[in-house]
Amino acid sequence: MEENLIIDISESNKGKEQIIINKKYKFNFSYKRKDNSKVYKCTEYKKINKCKSFIILNDKKEILKYNSSHNHPENEYDVSLSIMKHKIKDGIEKSSIPFGIKIKPLYNKISKEMGLICPEYNSIKSQISRNLNKKLPSNVTTFAEIPSESEYYNTKRGENFMIFKNSNLIIFQSPFQAKLFREYNDDIFVDVIQVFITRTYAKELDSFYTTSFAILKNKEQETYKMLFEKLKKNANTCNNNIRIEPKNLHCDFERAISKAAKTIFPNTNIKYCIWHYKKSLEIKKNKLCYNEVKNNNNIFIYYKAISNLPFINPEYIFDIYVIIKIKSIKNNYCQFLKFLEYFYKTYLIDYDMKIWNYYNNIEHITNNASESLNNYLNNLFPTKPSFYELIDKLNELEHLSYYDYQRKIRGIWKIKKRAINKANEISVLIERFKSIEAKLIDAKCILWSGCHVIPGIVAARPNSVIILGVTVRHRKLDKGSSNKTLNPAYGC
Repeated sequence: MEENLIIDISESNKGKEQIIINKKYKFNFSYKRKDNSKVYKCTEYKKINKCKSFIILNDKKEILKYNSSHNHPENEYDVSLSIMKHKIKDGIEKSSIPFGIKIKPLYNKISKEMGLICPEYNSIKSQISRNLNKKLPSNVTTFAEIPSESEYYNTKRGENFMIFKNSNLIIFQSPFQAKLFREYNDDIFVDVIQVFITRTYAKELDSFYTTSFAILKNKEQETYKMLFEKLKKNANTCNNNIRIEPKNLHCDFERAISKAAKTIFPNTNIKYCIWHYKKSLEIKKNKLCYNEVKNNNNIFIYYKAISNLPFINPEYIFDIYVIIKIKSIKNNYCQFLKFLEYFYKTYLIDYDMKIWNYYNNIEHITNNASESLNNYLNNLFPTKPSFYELIDKLNELEHLSYYDYQRKIRGIWKIKKRAINKANEISVLIERFKSIEAKLIDAKCILWSGCHVIPGIVAARPNSVIILGVTVRHRKLDKGSSNKTLNPAYGC
């Protein structure tokens, strides 16, 4: 028998045990003898060479007999391929949650251990994927199939992650996320695309953090109401029943969300996303009056004035609308008048103006903090992910934010100088307008309805203020005069 034989344990493509000798020859299990020893035959015994080499091992994998009469050349590459596949598969098998396995780093680690003879990653990638898929849990196809308990419902720190489940809703919030919801609730941002996400802004850390994830069966108001109720209850339970209520809740124009939030948090200010406001106007403009706006500069200015009303003193918005409508009627802008009617019914009648106006607080004008995370998940999963794959990714995001927070509260971060963005520019313009407005008020001026339109954002002229393109003239307040509001249907 040869001395210094090196034995590696692997397995065949069919999952049967395989023995590798000196990283040169492979032997597949053949049969078990009466004394419980096992006989392995060279993998070439069924091929053209009909190699008669074999090896016999006892139950401790000690060599009892080895016939090394190989009639074929060594195949180190083929052997290394088998060893690599087996070691990676073994790593997958040992992991309780396979989604977290990083195959390429595992491959790199094993390839260094194996030395020079190592198969390329692409040559075993498909085989690894098959092994990984076999390890994955069965996918959940209906809401009713979602289990009430699972090893996936714990954070990577071993804490409880899932806090509530019923037939329409499952909520994930770690103790860390509940803490964030309690301590940083001036501005809560919500969005629902693939997952309902709530996030908060920690001002002193200049960072947004996710405070909960939820998967919903539907988008009904009662479902959202239950969601907010459970988040509130969980935060209060962890805070000795001290009532927690967000100051502002930022969302899109989905009424079910805002109504449900107001029911659970009656003192919370609902703030609708400016981006969604502008987007809905753009869609309606394209449908009703695209050519008029495109080909007529005056109408284009009117349209831009309407789209920028969230940044104007709400006391003037209705008057600006009336002025634009009168001008449009006078010039017979028929299609644009349909757009104005949509704006009036939707944003001046159906919605409270305060929830889409940011004149007095322009710090957070969108719900992009949550929507961007949902977009990240959509890009991460171009096709619909399995339930467990999604939960594992949400768990990973929670874990990353936990360590980011721990690092920052210890002062291990650099304060980045913020670039001037659109919000900063608008804020400067609004403050300039407020200054002009205060001077006019001190001079006892009131809004005058006789005005004309010129291009501009916010600027000043003698006795007038240009409000997003609409020049509103002022006059001295005479004795007995009053500020009368025009009827929006004037001239119709």
